[in-house]
Amino acid sequence: MLSWKLPRLLTVQQVPRVFHEDSIICGYRSPRSSATACVLSLFQMTNETLNIWTHFIPTWYFLWMLLTILHSAGSWNDPILWPLLVFLLSCCIYPLMSSCAHTFNIMSAKARHICFFLDYGAVSLYSLGSAVAYSAYVFPDRWVNGTFHRYYVACAVLNTVMCTAVSCYSRFPERTSPRLSKIMRIAAFAYPYLFDSIPLFYRLFLCSGDGCTQNAAFPMHLQHTVLAFLTAFLFATHLPERLAPGRFDYVGHSHQLFHVCAVLGTHFQMEGLLMDMTLRRGGLPEAPSFSSSLGAWSVGVTLSLLVIAGFSWALYWEPSTERKPRDM
Repeated sequence: MLSWKLPRLLTVQQVPRVFHEDSIICGYRSPRSSATACVLSLFQMTNETLNIWTHFIPTWYFLWMLLTILHSAGSWNDPILWPLLVFLLSCCIYPLMSSCAHTFNIMSAKARHICFFLDYGAVSLYSLGSAVAYSAYVFPDRWVNGTFHRYYVACAVLNTVMCTAVSCYSRFPERTSPRLSKIMRIAAFAYPYLFDSIPLFYRLFLCSGDGCTQNAAFPMHLQHTVLAFLTAFLFATHLPERLAPGRFDYVGHSHQLFHVCAVLGTHFQMEGLLMDMTLRRGGLPEAPSFSSSLGAWSVGVTLSLLVIAGFSWALYWEPSTERKPRDM
Protein backbone atom coordinates (compact mmCIF):
# COMPACT_ATOMS: atom_id res chain seq x y z
CA MET A 1 0.00 0.00 0.00
CA LEU A 2 1.36 3.39 -1.02
CA SER A 3 1.78 5.77 1.90
CA TRP A 4 3.27 9.24 2.18
CA LYS A 5 5.24 10.24 5.23
CA LEU A 6 4.99 13.96 5.79
CA PRO A 7 8.25 15.73 6.72
CA ARG A 8 8.95 16.30 10.41
CA LEU A 9 8.73 19.93 11.50
CA LEU A 10 11.44 21.71 13.47
CA THR A 11 11.75 24.69 15.79
CA VAL A 12 13.86 27.77 15.16
CA GLN A 13 16.65 26.37 17.36
CA GLN A 14 16.92 23.30 15.11
CA VAL A 15 17.59 25.06 11.80
CA PRO A 16 20.57 27.16 10.68
CA ARG A 17 20.28 30.92 11.01
CA VAL A 18 19.95 31.37 7.26
CA PHE A 19 16.49 29.77 7.47
CA HIS A 20 15.24 31.80 10.45
CA GLU A 21 12.17 34.00 10.04
CA ASP A 22 11.64 37.02 12.27
CA SER A 23 9.52 36.12 15.33
CA ILE A 24 8.54 32.70 13.89
CA ILE A 25 9.36 29.97 16.42
CA CYS A 26 7.86 26.69 15.14
CA GLY A 27 6.80 24.99 11.92
CA TYR A 28 10.14 24.95 10.09
CA ARG A 29 10.86 22.26 7.50
CA SER A 30 14.15 20.42 7.28
CA PRO A 31 16.83 22.70 5.76
CA ARG A 32 18.04 19.92 3.46
CA SER A 33 14.72 18.73 2.09
CA SER A 34 14.42 16.91 -1.21
CA ALA A 35 12.23 18.26 -3.99
CA THR A 36 9.68 15.54 -3.16
CA ALA A 37 9.62 16.56 0.50
CA CYS A 38 9.12 20.17 -0.53
CA VAL A 39 6.10 19.24 -2.62
CA LEU A 40 4.68 17.02 0.12
CA SER A 41 4.95 19.91 2.58
CA LEU A 42 2.30 21.72 0.52
CA PHE A 43 -0.22 19.39 2.14
CA GLN A 44 1.12 19.85 5.66
CA MET A 45 0.60 22.86 7.90
CA THR A 46 4.01 24.54 8.22
CA ASN A 47 4.95 28.18 8.68
CA GLU A 48 5.28 28.41 4.86
CA THR A 49 2.12 26.56 3.74
CA LEU A 50 -0.18 29.57 3.53
CA ASN A 51 2.63 31.66 2.01
CA ILE A 52 2.63 29.19 -0.87
CA TRP A 53 -1.09 28.77 -1.40
CA THR A 54 -1.95 32.48 -1.05
CA HIS A 55 0.10 33.08 -4.21
CA PHE A 56 -0.28 29.77 -6.06
CA ILE A 57 -4.08 29.92 -6.29
CA PRO A 58 -4.20 33.55 -7.55
CA THR A 59 -1.71 32.60 -10.28
CA TRP A 60 -4.46 30.58 -11.95
CA TYR A 61 -6.93 33.44 -11.68
CA PHE A 62 -4.57 35.84 -13.45
CA LEU A 63 -3.72 33.14 -16.02
CA TRP A 64 -7.42 32.73 -16.72
CA MET A 65 -7.73 36.48 -17.25
CA LEU A 66 -4.72 36.46 -19.59
CA LEU A 67 -6.11 33.56 -21.64
CA THR A 68 -9.49 35.29 -21.82
CA ILE A 69 -7.88 38.37 -23.36
CA LEU A 70 -5.72 36.26 -25.67
CA HIS A 71 -8.78 34.43 -26.98
CA SER A 72 -10.67 37.65 -27.62
CA ALA A 73 -11.08 38.57 -31.25
CA GLY A 74 -7.94 40.10 -32.74
CA SER A 75 -6.06 40.60 -29.48
CA TRP A 76 -2.64 40.08 -31.06
CA ASN A 77 -3.50 42.44 -33.91
CA ASP A 78 -4.78 45.21 -31.65
CA PRO A 79 -1.86 47.25 -30.24
CA ILE A 80 -4.08 48.82 -27.59
CA LEU A 81 -4.21 45.41 -25.86
CA TRP A 82 -0.45 44.76 -25.86
CA PRO A 83 0.25 46.65 -22.60
CA LEU A 84 -2.61 44.79 -20.91
CA LEU A 85 -1.16 41.45 -22.05
CA VAL A 86 2.25 42.44 -20.65
CA PHE A 87 0.68 43.42 -17.34
CA LEU A 88 -1.34 40.20 -17.04
CA LEU A 89 1.69 38.09 -17.91
CA SER A 90 3.59 39.87 -15.12
CA CYS A 91 0.66 39.18 -12.78
CA CYS A 92 0.95 35.46 -13.56
CA ILE A 93 4.70 35.28 -13.09
CA TYR A 94 5.23 37.07 -9.78
CA PRO A 95 2.85 34.97 -7.62
CA LEU A 96 4.00 31.77 -9.35
CA MET A 97 7.67 32.54 -8.67
CA SER A 98 6.82 33.48 -5.09
CA SER A 99 5.00 30.19 -4.45
CA CYS A 100 7.88 28.24 -6.02
CA ALA A 101 10.45 30.14 -3.94
CA HIS A 102 8.56 29.43 -0.72
CA THR A 103 8.17 25.77 -1.71
CA PHE A 104 11.74 24.90 -2.71
CA ASN A 105 13.91 27.35 -0.74
CA ILE A 106 14.64 24.74 1.97
CA MET A 107 16.60 22.38 -0.29
CA SER A 108 19.88 24.10 0.66
CA ALA A 109 21.26 27.50 1.63
CA LYS A 110 22.32 28.25 -1.95
CA ALA A 111 18.99 27.05 -3.31
CA ARG A 112 17.26 29.40 -0.85
CA HIS A 113 19.12 32.41 -2.17
CA ILE A 114 18.58 31.49 -5.83
CA CYS A 115 14.86 30.88 -5.21
CA PHE A 116 14.47 34.33 -3.73
CA PHE A 117 16.65 35.93 -6.43
CA LEU A 118 14.05 34.68 -8.92
CA ASP A 119 11.25 35.88 -6.65
CA TYR A 120 12.74 39.37 -6.44
CA GLY A 121 13.27 39.46 -10.20
CA ALA A 122 9.63 38.53 -10.78
CA VAL A 123 8.45 41.34 -8.48
CA SER A 124 10.64 43.81 -10.40
CA LEU A 125 9.18 42.57 -13.70
CA TYR A 126 5.69 43.03 -12.28
CA SER A 127 6.57 46.67 -11.61
CA LEU A 128 7.72 46.96 -15.23
CA GLY A 129 4.47 45.40 -16.45
CA SER A 130 2.60 47.96 -14.37
CA ALA A 131 4.62 50.80 -15.90
CA VAL A 132 3.91 49.57 -19.43
CA ALA A 133 0.17 49.47 -18.70
CA TYR A 134 0.21 52.84 -16.90
CA SER A 135 1.99 54.44 -19.84
CA ALA A 136 -0.77 53.26 -22.17
CA TYR A 137 -3.89 53.76 -20.04
CA VAL A 138 -3.30 55.78 -16.86
CA PHE A 139 -1.37 58.92 -17.81
CA PRO A 140 -3.52 62.05 -17.48
CA ASP A 141 -4.37 63.62 -20.81
CA ARG A 142 -2.29 66.72 -20.11
CA TRP A 143 0.87 64.58 -19.69
CA VAL A 144 0.41 62.35 -22.74
CA ASN A 145 3.29 62.67 -25.24
CA GLY A 146 5.18 64.97 -22.89
CA THR A 147 8.85 64.48 -22.03
CA PHE A 148 8.13 62.36 -18.94
CA HIS A 149 5.71 60.16 -20.89
CA ARG A 150 8.20 59.59 -23.71
CA TYR A 151 10.95 58.37 -21.37
CA TYR A 152 8.72 56.76 -18.74
CA VAL A 153 8.91 53.15 -19.97
CA ALA A 154 12.65 53.35 -20.70
CA CYS A 155 13.23 54.56 -17.13
CA ALA A 156 11.03 51.74 -15.85
CA VAL A 157 13.23 49.18 -17.65
CA LEU A 158 16.33 50.65 -15.99
CA ASN A 159 14.53 50.66 -12.63
CA THR A 160 13.68 46.98 -13.06
CA VAL A 161 17.29 45.98 -13.65
CA MET A 162 18.61 48.18 -10.87
CA CYS A 163 16.02 47.01 -8.33
CA THR A 164 16.55 43.35 -9.21
CA ALA A 165 20.27 43.86 -8.61
CA VAL A 166 19.79 45.73 -5.31
CA SER A 167 17.29 43.22 -3.90
CA CYS A 168 19.51 40.26 -4.86
CA TYR A 169 22.59 41.93 -3.41
CA SER A 170 20.71 42.63 -0.17
CA ARG A 171 20.93 38.94 0.71
CA PHE A 172 24.75 39.04 0.97
CA PRO A 173 25.42 41.59 3.77
CA GLU A 174 22.52 40.52 6.00
CA ARG A 175 24.67 38.59 8.48
CA THR A 176 26.94 41.56 9.23
CA SER A 177 24.50 44.44 8.53
CA PRO A 178 20.92 43.16 8.88
CA ARG A 179 19.38 46.63 9.16
CA LEU A 180 21.14 47.86 6.02
CA SER A 181 20.11 44.71 4.20
CA LYS A 182 16.47 45.20 5.16
CA ILE A 183 16.49 48.85 4.13
CA MET A 184 18.00 47.94 0.76
CA ARG A 185 15.35 45.32 0.09
CA ILE A 186 12.46 47.56 1.07
CA ALA A 187 13.86 50.37 -1.09
CA ALA A 188 14.32 47.99 -4.01
CA PHE A 189 10.61 47.13 -3.92
CA ALA A 190 9.23 50.55 -2.96
CA TYR A 191 11.14 52.72 -5.43
CA PRO A 192 9.78 51.20 -8.69
CA TYR A 193 6.25 51.22 -7.29
CA LEU A 194 6.48 54.91 -6.38
CA PHE A 195 8.03 55.79 -9.74
CA ASP A 196 5.42 53.81 -11.69
CA SER A 197 2.62 55.45 -9.71
CA ILE A 198 3.61 59.08 -10.37
CA PRO A 199 0.99 59.54 -13.15
CA LEU A 200 -1.63 57.70 -11.08
CA PHE A 201 -0.96 59.69 -7.90
CA TYR A 202 -1.10 62.89 -9.92
CA ARG A 203 -4.51 61.94 -11.33
CA LEU A 204 -5.86 60.83 -7.97
CA PHE A 205 -4.55 63.50 -5.61
CA LEU A 206 -3.10 66.54 -7.39
CA CYS A 207 -4.69 67.10 -10.76
CA SER A 208 -7.61 69.50 -11.16
CA GLY A 209 -9.43 71.00 -14.10
CA ASP A 210 -9.31 69.88 -17.71
CA GLY A 211 -6.95 67.12 -18.80
CA CYS A 212 -7.09 65.15 -15.52
CA THR A 213 -8.95 62.21 -17.04
CA GLN A 214 -11.27 61.74 -14.10
CA ASN A 215 -13.47 58.69 -14.70
CA ALA A 216 -15.13 55.66 -13.13
CA ALA A 217 -11.78 53.86 -12.72
CA PHE A 218 -10.84 56.07 -9.75
CA PRO A 219 -12.36 53.84 -7.00
CA MET A 220 -10.42 50.82 -8.30
CA HIS A 221 -7.17 52.76 -8.38
CA LEU A 222 -7.78 54.08 -4.86
CA GLN A 223 -8.40 50.59 -3.49
CA HIS A 224 -5.22 49.37 -5.17
CA THR A 225 -3.25 52.26 -3.67
CA VAL A 226 -4.51 51.62 -0.14
CA LEU A 227 -3.71 47.92 -0.39
CA ALA A 228 -0.25 48.65 -1.83
CA PHE A 229 0.67 50.78 1.18
CA LEU A 230 -0.78 48.19 3.56
CA THR A 231 1.34 45.56 1.80
CA ALA A 232 4.46 47.65 2.30
CA PHE A 233 3.59 48.24 5.96
CA LEU A 234 3.25 44.50 6.64
CA PHE A 235 6.44 43.69 4.76
CA ALA A 236 8.45 46.27 6.69
CA THR A 237 7.08 45.79 10.22
CA HIS A 238 6.60 42.01 10.60
CA LEU A 239 3.37 42.62 12.49
CA PRO A 240 1.56 40.98 14.23
CA GLU A 241 4.09 38.20 14.98
CA ARG A 242 6.65 40.68 16.30
CA LEU A 243 4.21 41.57 19.12
CA ALA A 244 3.69 37.92 20.10
CA PRO A 245 6.49 35.63 18.84
CA GLY A 246 5.26 32.09 18.35
CA ARG A 247 1.55 32.95 18.34
CA PHE A 248 1.26 33.42 14.55
CA ASP A 249 3.72 30.78 13.33
CA TYR A 250 1.19 28.92 11.17
CA VAL A 251 -1.68 31.32 10.54
CA GLY A 252 -1.84 35.10 10.56
CA HIS A 253 1.79 36.19 10.35
CA SER A 254 2.79 39.22 8.30
CA HIS A 255 4.05 37.38 5.23
CA GLN A 256 0.72 35.64 4.75
CA LEU A 257 -1.17 38.91 5.19
CA PHE A 258 1.33 40.62 2.90
CA HIS A 259 0.63 38.03 0.18
CA VAL A 260 -3.14 38.43 0.51
CA CYS A 261 -2.98 42.24 0.37
CA ALA A 262 -0.59 42.13 -2.60
CA VAL A 263 -2.89 39.86 -4.61
CA LEU A 264 -6.02 41.84 -3.77
CA GLY A 265 -4.20 45.04 -4.69
CA THR A 266 -3.16 43.52 -8.02
CA HIS A 267 -6.77 42.51 -8.67
CA PHE A 268 -8.04 46.07 -8.13
CA GLN A 269 -5.12 47.40 -10.20
CA MET A 270 -6.15 45.10 -13.05
CA GLU A 271 -9.80 46.17 -12.78
CA GLY A 272 -8.76 49.84 -12.84
CA LEU A 273 -6.57 49.30 -15.90
CA LEU A 274 -9.32 47.42 -17.73
CA MET A 275 -11.77 50.22 -17.00
CA ASP A 276 -9.32 52.95 -18.00
CA MET A 277 -8.51 51.10 -21.24
CA THR A 278 -12.20 50.71 -22.08
CA LEU A 279 -13.20 54.27 -21.20
CA ARG A 280 -10.21 55.93 -22.88
CA ARG A 281 -9.89 53.64 -25.89
CA GLY A 282 -11.28 56.15 -28.35
CA GLY A 283 -9.56 59.14 -26.78
CA LEU A 284 -5.93 57.99 -26.67
CA PRO A 285 -3.82 60.00 -29.12
CA GLU A 286 -2.02 56.93 -30.50
CA ALA A 287 -1.84 53.18 -30.02
CA PRO A 288 1.03 51.78 -27.93
CA SER A 289 4.02 50.61 -29.94
CA PHE A 290 5.70 47.22 -29.75
CA SER A 291 8.89 48.81 -28.37
CA SER A 292 7.00 50.48 -25.51
CA SER A 293 5.10 47.33 -24.52
CA LEU A 294 6.17 43.78 -25.43
CA GLY A 295 9.62 44.90 -26.55
CA ALA A 296 10.41 46.84 -23.37
CA TRP A 297 9.18 44.02 -21.16
CA SER A 298 11.27 41.47 -23.11
CA VAL A 299 14.37 43.61 -22.57
CA GLY A 300 13.58 43.82 -18.85
CA VAL A 301 13.19 40.02 -18.63
CA THR A 302 16.48 39.39 -20.42
CA LEU A 303 18.51 41.85 -18.35
CA SER A 304 16.94 40.71 -15.06
CA LEU A 305 17.77 37.07 -15.83
CA LEU A 306 21.37 38.05 -16.54
CA VAL A 307 21.54 39.88 -13.19
CA ILE A 308 20.08 36.88 -11.37
CA ALA A 309 22.50 34.53 -13.14
CA GLY A 310 25.40 36.76 -12.06
CA PHE A 311 24.37 36.77 -8.40
CA SER A 312 23.70 33.02 -8.48
CA TRP A 313 27.17 32.43 -9.89
CA ALA A 314 28.64 34.66 -7.18
CA LEU A 315 27.16 32.40 -4.48
CA TYR A 316 29.54 29.62 -5.48
CA TRP A 317 32.54 31.89 -4.93
CA GLU A 318 31.66 32.73 -1.34
CA PRO A 319 33.79 30.99 1.31
CA SER A 320 32.02 27.82 2.43
CA THR A 321 32.57 28.73 6.08
CA GLU A 322 30.69 32.03 5.76
CA ARG A 323 27.16 32.07 7.07
CA LYS A 324 24.53 33.15 4.59
CA PRO A 325 21.90 35.83 5.17
CA ARG A 326 18.41 34.99 6.21
CA ASP A 327 15.28 35.77 4.21
CA MET A 328 12.85 38.45 5.32
